Amino acid sequence: MNNDVLILAIETSCDETASAVVKNGREVLSNVIHTQIDIHELYGGVVPEIASREHIRRIDQVVAKALKDAGASLSDLSAIAVTCGPGLVGALLVGVSEAKAMAFASSLPLISVNHIEGHISANFIAFPELEPPFICLIVSGGHTHLVVVKDYCEYELIGRTRDDAAGEAFDKVARSIGLGYPGGPKIDACAKEGDPHAFEFPIAKVNGSPYDFSFSGLKSAVLNTLHNASQRGETIRPADLAASFQHSVVTVLTEHALAAAEEYGYDKLVLAGGVAANSCLRESFATACKKRKLGFYCPPPSLCTDNGAMIGAAAYYRFLKGEFAELSLNAIPNLKLI
Repeated sequence: MNNDVLILAIETSCDETASAVVKNGREVLSNVIHTQIDIHELYGGVVPEIASREHIRRIDQVVAKALKDAGASLSDLSAIAVTCGPGLVGALLVGVSEAKAMAFASSLPLISVNHIEGHISANFIAFPELEPPFICLIVSGGHTHLVVVKDYCEYELIGRTRDDAAGEAFDKVARSIGLGYPGGPKIDACAKEGDPHAFEFPIAKVNGSPYDFSFSGLKSAVLNTLHNASQRGETIRPADLAASFQHSVVTVLTEHALAAAEEYGYDKLVLAGGVAANSCLRESFATACKKRKLGFYCPPPSLCTDNGAMIGAAAYYRFLKGEFAELSLNAIPNLKLI
């Protein structure tokens, strides 16, 4: 008797229409992603209504391809999983509606997954040997969370951003220095040619909350630097500005995560989320963890950005606990991890 658990997962929280088939929470049988970057690049950022309409156009094709690539049919599946939040409400509704319809038509269990938990779980795919507990930093366009992963599906939030998420700051700064959208990869590439110490931007601390983050002051410092230079008729190298901004972000992210690992006594540090694809951040974490003899885990860039495989991995552990959603499941744009 085959006891393998095959989960079809759907992810539509922002501007990627994604679906995957994941076996036993760790083995990816297919992982299909339709990105909308070219569409939203015209507007300098994600336009929610356009994102929702594009999801509607693509969702059936993406799900069908995920099943085909996996060599699976609905009768082979154990459950249907979907991101129910957080994210853009219209975008989420497309994925949730698709998953509910498929679960109803096939009489399969429905599993709702928190998008942030999905990012954490991408590491279980990349590193089959990884087991909780560990410290995880989730850094994306919408979230910056420092989390103690106590066990599968069990978390303690110990730090979060008080204002802009790190990825949001990347996008805003990239736009201000003329790099365009998406800001994260463009700043990463531009910064390679710059001096990270050309400008001494603030590395913000939050009084009384040692693991919280704040990036609005840093963003303002970059904008003020540009404004003051313009007033004086001076020219600033975008590469130096990008490198200095990135250095400040990476420094505070690394320092907070290392401090948490030391205080909580964990020997594994995990990085997740779209900004985890940033080469400077990955290098900073790898170097710091090696120096302190900590295990460092970070998925490849293809699993850092939004994808269905990470949702399937997270759903597997909900499946084992028998945590299934009702067909009345709705999108929850402000869903909390804890």
